[in-house]
Amino acid sequence: MRIFASAGELLASVGEHLGYSDWQEITQERVNLFAEATGDHQWIHVDQERAAAGPFGTTIAHGFLTLSLLPALVAEIYRVDNVRMGINYGLDLVRFPAPLPTGSRVRAGLELLVADDKGEGWIQLKNRVTIEREGHEKPVCVAESLTRLLI
Repeated sequence: MRIFASAGELLASVGEHLGYSDWQEITQERVNLFAEATGDHQWIHVDQERAAAGPFGTTIAHGFLTLSLLPALVAEIYRVDNVRMGINYGLDLVRFPAPLPTGSRVRAGLELLVADDKGEGWIQLKNRVTIEREGHEKPVCVAESLTRLLI
């Protein structure tokens, strides 16, 4: 966990890789719960028997499940002290370069790409978050996320 004592300290870190989250296992139960929450019950995610005979040999996590891990994983990477509020402002880019088989472990790495002063105490950050699967070179998700911090 990288801790920034101030917004100025964070701004000085633009262009840096800020670190990695811990590893998390993507279980079939988690995939099934995501399917229930979203209504996306495509067989490649939830039907273990059919998926075993499919192109990946097992079920895979939904891309949007992988993307939904960003807030929790990023919270393990860095923190800015004395922030009054932080909000998710959106995404500029999202890609899923490789499938994420259930039972795999993932972690996120984060690069601080841009930090803009938006006035009235707001700073907007653009982070490149790369979610990687343990033991594999190709990431399962790359997203440029936008966050606004009220300092």
